[in-house]
Amino acid sequence: MSTNMQSLPTAAGISARFPRLVESLPIIVGLLVLFVPTIYSLLTGIWSSDEQAHGPIVLSISIWLMYRKWDEMLAASAGKSGSVWGWVPLVFGLLLYILGRSQEILLFEVGSSLWLLIGLLLLLRGPAALKAYWFPLFFMLFMIPLPGPLVDALTLPMKTAVSYVAEHVLYWAGYPIARTGVMLQIGQYSLLVADACAGLHTLFTLEALGLLYLNIVRHDSTFRNITLALLIVPISFTANVIRVMVLTLITYHFGDAAGQGFLHGFAGMVLFASALMLIIGVDSLLRFGAPDADKNDGKVATGGAV
Repeated sequence: MSTNMQSLPTAAGISARFPRLVESLPIIVGLLVLFVPTIYSLLTGIWSSDEQAHGPIVLSISIWLMYRKWDEMLAASAGKSGSVWGWVPLVFGLLLYILGRSQEILLFEVGSSLWLLIGLLLLLRGPAALKAYWFPLFFMLFMIPLPGPLVDALTLPMKTAVSYVAEHVLYWAGYPIARTGVMLQIGQYSLLVADACAGLHTLFTLEALGLLYLNIVRHDSTFRNITLALLIVPISFTANVIRVMVLTLITYHFGDAAGQGFLHGFAGMVLFASALMLIIGVDSLLRFGAPDADKNDGKVATGGAV
């Protein structure tokens, strides 16, 4: 009776899979020294709130996207030298980090990570590597905390619009509902539409979800990609309306305790599920007007994930 044992990865195999890993260790250690304290502060601070709970998810997906495109980046930059222009974003990122860390400005502290990564890619691998990594870096923008005054200025009109639409839809459906600003009165219950339900951060999270879907699907039709990207905004708004309506109906039929308890978290899952279903539904409708038309050897390309 014979058994096959899988050998452990050798140093040569690791080196072939991850070129220049040893040379990159000081850079990796340096980035960890800079940003592990930042990530810890975010996890124990604003990322633990309902409004900013998407932050660690965006970071994890960005790291996964970078790993996924690692081979593509290496192939694109093979045989090409780095660019000295990488020093510009690198130095700017370091100054931004120092200012943000010392003055506790999260917008600068977290945002500096993008500039540092851009600078390192340009210095080590050149513009081709930066081009291959453009979407993971762009996706990281959604984890950067926005200034409070900007969030407050944009959130109130969004909540008002969501409350207005939810009120009218439920009124047309025959429910006893009225609205004052962002306060909904249905039956004996009063509900305040909070920032976590229909705020700017929620819209940002749904935008990130839509753009991730676009990047994974990668249709051949430029019109289809652009149209779906533009429609992500009204789709996100519609998903917010659905969440507010679900919470309102749960409170009306099952009481305030149910609306604020487990079912409140369930409504959050409804938000993302409805947004994803709307994106897929709109994408399916666009297929009839703008199908993937690239052909290869007489076969229609269907646009797979990359």
